[in-house]
Amino acid sequence: MQEKKAETANKNAKKANLLDHGSIKHILDESVTEIVKSRGYVEDVRMSNIRLLLGTIIIVIALVAQFYKKKFPENRDFLIVFNGVLQLVIYTKEKNAILFTYPPAGSVTSTGLVVSSKLPRFSDLYTLTIASADPKSISAGKPVELTKSVTQWFTKDGVLVEGLFWKDVETLINDYATEPKKKK
Repeated sequence: MQEKKAETANKNAKKANLLDHGSIKHILDESVTEIVKSRGYVEDVRMSNIRLLLGTIIIVIALVAQFYKKKFPENRDFLIVFNGVLQLVIYTKEKNAILFTYPPAGSVTSTGLVVSSKLPRFSDLYTLTIASADPKSISAGKPVELTKSVTQWFTKDGVLVEGLFWKDVETLINDYATEPKKKK
């Protein structure tokens, strides 16, 4: 019976390749999303849908440009414009965001959260930022940030110690919720 529990725990453990920066960031980002959603925040997928729509338009234009070169030579211009629009949306709106949320149900605030993260190449410092989805709103809180070494959350085998990470992220969410609101 005890062996089954240990085997189940090992299967559910989140394991990263400690030599792969992308793997570490992906597991941490995925865990942050789970933690924020468990606090009652619902994901706002509008930005993802806009990106998907722009991507689909770009693909259609590229296909038309590829197969109907003589009939529509200006398609390449449209392709450049839509690629530019997509890059502009990503650069100005998304930045390093991993999650956009609506405000939690029954909340007095009218804005959701933007959760963003950074893990620079060749660095072990993971930075997690929580800010308001609408920073100009009167109910927007001040952004809060946590920077810690990923070595504090992973074992030497690459298994995420979820309890420690969960505690740090929840503390950051609580700090954002109790941060005094900015004055207009």
